[in-house]
Amino acid sequence: MSRKGILAIAAVIDVALNSQSRPVSAKALASRHGLPPRHLEPVLQALVHEGILRGVRGPRGGYELGRDTDNITANEILRAAGRADDDDASQSEGSGLVGNVVLPALAQAEKAFSSALANIQLNELVKRAEKTV
Repeated sequence: MSRKGILAIAAVIDVALNSQSRPVSAKALASRHGLPPRHLEPVLQALVHEGILRGVRGPRGGYELGRDTDNITANEILRAAGRADDDDASQSEGSGLVGNVVLPALAQAEKAFSSALANIQLNELVKRAEKTV
C-alpha cells in the first residue's frame, strides 16, 4: 500500500471525525499529520473529484464528507488517491517472465486485496478512531 493511499485513508477518517461543526481545512489536516499542506492538497482534490470529500470554499472553508460513512470504502479511498491499477504495458515488453507470470500473479493479488478493502467501511474506521482519541 502506498504512502499516499495510507494518507488518504487517514485524511478521510480525520475529516469524518472533525467536520461536524465546520469543514476541516487542509492546513489543519496537514498539521495533524505532520505534512506540508501542499503535499496533502493533491490527495484531497482527488478525493473531492471522486465524491468522497466535498470541498467548501471561503475563509471558513475546507473539506467535509461527500457521502455518508456507510457508503465509502477503504478501496474507494485508495483508488481515488491514485492507488488504482497501473496498467503500464511497457513493464511487460522486455520479459516474457514479467508479462506471463509476474504481472498476472500481481493482478490476482491486487484483485483479492481490493475485494478485502471493499469490505472495510469508513464508518467502521471512524468508530475505531473515536475509541482511540
